[in-house]
Amino acid sequence: MSPYLSYFGLSREPFTIAPDPSLLYPSNTHREAVAHLRYGLEREGGFILLTGEVGTGKTTLTRMLLATLPAEVRVAYLLHSQLAADDLLAALLQELDIALPAVGPVSFSKQCIDLLYQNLLAAHADGRRTLVVIEEAQNLPTELLEMLRLLSNLE
Repeated sequence: MSPYLSYFGLSREPFTIAPDPSLLYPSNTHREAVAHLRYGLEREGGFILLTGEVGTGKTTLTRMLLATLPAEVRVAYLLHSQLAADDLLAALLQELDIALPAVGPVSFSKQCIDLLYQNLLAAHADGRRTLVVIEEAQNLPTELLEMLRLLSNLE
């Protein structure tokens, strides 16, 4: 038994390897960051960037936001940012429960992008929004950032 539990009268461990939004004590900066994330989510399309030093609570804030999203928002949460373009597209499709394309005459990337666009258009027509969260996005190569920017151009 941890000394923290008895000393502070806690019912569970406060310090674990995985971020736990229920244990967050939101500072003014944290509240401002969450407001920024919510504002970005309410807008139609675009990118939101959350930056900060290691250990400042970026992942915890993100998970807190995800736990409070309305039902019409579906989330693709990508934990690994050091992927090749095809792998990133495949992970995105899998997170959105879109079946991966079979080998065909068109490149895998093109097929994934087409499936993603069709799915996003159908979701939008149904009044659903799609949120893509990429942890450690600063590790994305320039080519993948450009691909994501182009994917966000869906009209």
